[in-house]
Amino acid sequence: MDNRSYYDEFAAGYESERSGAYHRMLDDLEVELVARYGTGRDVLEVGCGTGLLLGRIGAFAATAVGVDLSPGMLAKARARGLEVREGNATALPFADQSFDVVCAFKVLAHVQDIERALAECARVVRPGGWVLAEFYNKHSLRWLVKRLKPATAISQRVDDEAVYTRYDTPQEIAAYLPPSLQWVTSRGVRIFTPAASAMRLPLVGGWLREVEGRCADLPIARELAGFYIACCQRV
Repeated sequence: MDNRSYYDEFAAGYESERSGAYHRMLDDLEVELVARYGTGRDVLEVGCGTGLLLGRIGAFAATAVGVDLSPGMLAKARARGLEVREGNATALPFADQSFDVVCAFKVLAHVQDIERALAECARVVRPGGWVLAEFYNKHSLRWLVKRLKPATAISQRVDDEAVYTRYDTPQEIAAYLPPSLQWVTSRGVRIFTPAASAMRLPLVGGWLREVEGRCADLPIARELAGFYIACCQRV
């Protein structure tokens, strides 16, 4: 199945899957990072989906624009009143140097031509601006869990193995970057949480959320995160 069809299929139940404590924790750590670089600036979210993060980004950015390849996802984002466009990560429909910050969360792992996607992110960022690129980390507990567990259904017809997915090491991520991007720092998301269900356990969920937040920017700990964000500056 191609990515567009997969995410159109996913769109119907997407937000119900994102309503629990686990996804709130992921979203909070990602939005907090965007705020660090994008407050008062022009921000593009690549793979904005239904606009759950984009709406929050719009609260602190000068402008917040989203792009996604799924018409089904974009219909929900437009219903929120968000500024979004249909497009692919490997051919962003924006002029050179249009934004101060480009962010992409849980998207790049599903793009086969990752070098081209990162080059496109760099192209539309102004000099001195930032690309916040999240990858699925091969050096993580999440990768091990995914290897061992059965596929997860996203609808009555499709499971999460129907779309291309790649896991990368930090060393592989560095090799994907175009010369115009300098990797400055990183953030780890989901370092210790073994499964989403752990966040629903009394006491354990609150403890995990606290620890994840405290360790997200710590060297060594962040290298083991399931979601690994490379914070790169355009030179």
